Amino acid sequence: MHIQSKLPKVVTTIFTVMSRLATEHNAINLGQGFPDFPMSEELVALVNEAMKNNFNQYPPMPGWMPLREAIAEKIEFLYKTKLNPDTDITITPGGTYAIYSSLTAILQPGDEVIVFEPAYDSYIPNVEINGAKAVTINLIYPGYKIDWAAVRSAINPKTKAILLNSPHNPTGSVISAEDIEQLRSIVNGSNIFIVSDEVYEHLIFNEIPHQSILRYPDLLKRSFVCFSFGKTYNCTGWKLGYCVAPAELTKEFRKVHQFNAFSCFTPTQVALTAFLKNRDAYIGLAPFMQEKKDYFKQLMGQTKFTMHESYGSYFICGSYERISDEPDRDLAIRLTKEVGVATIPVSVFYHNGKDDKVLRFCFSKKKETLDAAVERLMKI
Repeated sequence: MHIQSKLPKVVTTIFTVMSRLATEHNAINLGQGFPDFPMSEELVALVNEAMKNNFNQYPPMPGWMPLREAIAEKIEFLYKTKLNPDTDITITPGGTYAIYSSLTAILQPGDEVIVFEPAYDSYIPNVEINGAKAVTINLIYPGYKIDWAAVRSAINPKTKAILLNSPHNPTGSVISAEDIEQLRSIVNGSNIFIVSDEVYEHLIFNEIPHQSILRYPDLLKRSFVCFSFGKTYNCTGWKLGYCVAPAELTKEFRKVHQFNAFSCFTPTQVALTAFLKNRDAYIGLAPFMQEKKDYFKQLMGQTKFTMHESYGSYFICGSYERISDEPDRDLAIRLTKEVGVATIPVSVFYHNGKDDKVLRFCFSKKKETLDAAVERLMKI
């Protein structure tokens, strides 16, 4: 039997490839974005308690209502935006799923979506599987800022959506208040949707305010805003997130959701409802992770890598012009095999493999892990 692939260009992701290589060669994995330290014991206990209390059956399709109410309270506290938890918030199996469902709800064959590269690897396949076209615009290297003149040039009657990501994976850049004003001027009076990937909302450094779309009612009315509990509470394997959108947009989102996942793991929803009341648990995440970022960047000063700045996320990028002129993918594989440290080549986040000789490092690791990794990288 033969399947005519809807994603003929897609192969095994680089994250799978590099993680497999890391295991084969007993390498320290600074590639895939997950912590190697324990998550909150309190949150684990709350999940256990929920299971013992028999919260083990299907929750409502949009998510457990007390959790949606807790999210609405959090959003009002952080962004001064009041939402209806019944009609505006949907619990999803992860942030990536929320992005996919948002795009699937709005896209028709022939539509175009503006995607900024380097881009998280699910974006373009999400667009293409819906019969639409990704119009890619390169972020301005080395600061990875948005080229708004290029965005204006790319807008045409087929433009259905702009896909944003801040804090940004893979580069750690963030959008500014000025970026928001540029975005406002572009979409004002148009029928262009915004899909905003904000899974790292609480991992933003130097006390920079997160420019969430949720802060801006004029933008929110045309937006799907996607979040992840896994990134917030260092439990990426839970695959639990949520999507915020106005009622009419949420209605279409849930049409996709109800015939796909339908609902999400109940005990974690019950546990998170109680845990969200502890505001310090998410407000304290940024300084906690910044300490790791700053420590890792300082350590990397002992190597031949030239580290870029990271203003958010789990990630920081480094140039290797003082080490080699080989393609970044080749160097990443060689480092894994010969040095014992796995990274991610940034070229894989470009559809055309644009290679600026940059590797992405994940610093959401124990101090001992970072120490051991840099000790190995100092040898090259």
